[in-house]
Amino acid sequence: MEKEIRIFMVDDNREVVSEVKEYFKKHAVIKVVGHAYDGEEALDKISSNQGNIDLIIMDLIIPKMDGLSVLEELKRKEIIKKSIIITGMNSLEVIKKCTEVGVSYYMLKPFKYESLEKYIINSATKTTNELVINDRDLKQAITTLLHSLGIPSHIKGYMYIRDGIDLMYNKPSMIGAITKELYPEIADKYDTTTSRVERAIRHAIEVSWSRGDYELMENIFGHSVDYDRAKPTNSEFIATLADKLRLERHVE
Repeated sequence: MEKEIRIFMVDDNREVVSEVKEYFKKHAVIKVVGHAYDGEEALDKISSNQGNIDLIIMDLIIPKMDGLSVLEELKRKEIIKKSIIITGMNSLEVIKKCTEVGVSYYMLKPFKYESLEKYIINSATKTTNELVINDRDLKQAITTLLHSLGIPSHIKGYMYIRDGIDLMYNKPSMIGAITKELYPEIADKYDTTTSRVERAIRHAIEVSWSRGDYELMENIFGHSVDYDRAKPTNSEFIATLADKLRLERHVE
């Protein structure tokens, strides 16, 4: 049996707390061991029961002491716990502050409990301090960026690049294994071959270079864009866009 993951829930919305507790009531691995409805209560309970808590799930906007202040105070007390933020605040500045206190995942409300379950389990084996933004926000940012670069959504290369950026955003090490890991993963998802994935991505980049915003390309790719509008390789294109999104979200 997998090791139990003991979570502490902090949210002033009692309905959300109740639903989370009910969802994980009979879970084989995840166990809700406590909850609080305001920041001061959360700080007190977590501090006095830290040995029985593996992970904190917390809203940012809660009474008496906001979620970030709770995490900052825990850090000051050297009480280091993995944490997942669930919030309606979609702010780059807030996301930056979350990285500073070691938040593992940042989820926008409303969220699916299946996604929360996945992030809780992932957090148990997560060894880096990288902040992961929830899928919905990331996918919207990728879509906006690709449309700005002039890549039409109806061509196959668009879908492959979109998924490639998503994969490399969450796993930067893939930059050195694009043919061995990234292409095969995309090919498997769409039931095609790695060579077709590579060709479709190359075609999409060529389309972008012929119809995209030159100033935007120059801003993103820098020296990769010269007077001949020289195109970056597939890996350069995907890695550069993934890195741009990470920097915009202050994820290091």
